[in-house]
Amino acid sequence: MDEDDAIEALEGLGLSNYEAKVFAALQRLGTGTARDVHRATDVPRSQVYGAAESLQDRGLVEVQQSKPIQYRPVSLDAARSHLRGEFERTQQRAFDYLESARQQRGEAAEEREDIWTVHGRTSIDGRVEQLVSEAERQVVMAVGKGAGRPDAAVADILRERADAGVDVVVVGGESVEDAFADSAVRGVDIASDQTHPDAPVGQVVVVDDETVLLSVLGERDDADLAEETAIWSSRTGIAAVLIQLVDGGLGDLVSV
Repeated sequence: MDEDDAIEALEGLGLSNYEAKVFAALQRLGTGTARDVHRATDVPRSQVYGAAESLQDRGLVEVQQSKPIQYRPVSLDAARSHLRGEFERTQQRAFDYLESARQQRGEAAEEREDIWTVHGRTSIDGRVEQLVSEAERQVVMAVGKGAGRPDAAVADILRERADAGVDVVVVGGESVEDAFADSAVRGVDIASDQTHPDAPVGQVVVVDDETVLLSVLGERDDADLAEETAIWSSRTGIAAVLIQLVDGGLGDLVSV
């Protein structure tokens, strides 16, 4: 990482461009006046004062009231602590607002649309976690060969719902039965000759016969890097049709 990258990273932590440049320059100088900082950067001398004052307010710079005024950066450990705390506080305020806005909206808005698309394994697993956690009667999950076993967090929620009395069935081809042997989840292994080796199936999840999620894997040479895209729908005509197709495809595998 060079200085430009470091300045960009500091901006990502909340510093302005001038603040980041002044702070980085003071790391090189140790102690310096506005003129020294100006000469070491492209920050106009008139702007150094304001940037340094802001850095002082953030707890990142010490100021000596001499003539001319001298500036000195705090230790890197102190700077890291101040920036981390400020970042976390800013992040918390932002997400507090977002959570408040979400609660005001409610969840009904998501159900007004027939179908939703989700990209990326992390986002898909997050959606699966939410859908499964809301299950009241039954969860049926099938995992394609290329997708591997369910994500660890998803697996934990499957076990939790099964312990709560929800009928949970997980179908897969990679020792799924053994993976859930210590829980109330019914794991069902599919023999390799029962699946198409090149099928791009990711995950199939049906919750309470009213919500469905289907994902497919993109083509990549390395299976670990495969992109995943999912669609999901709840309490809609499309969801009902997809669930019927899933039920037909899994057949007797998920029956008691």
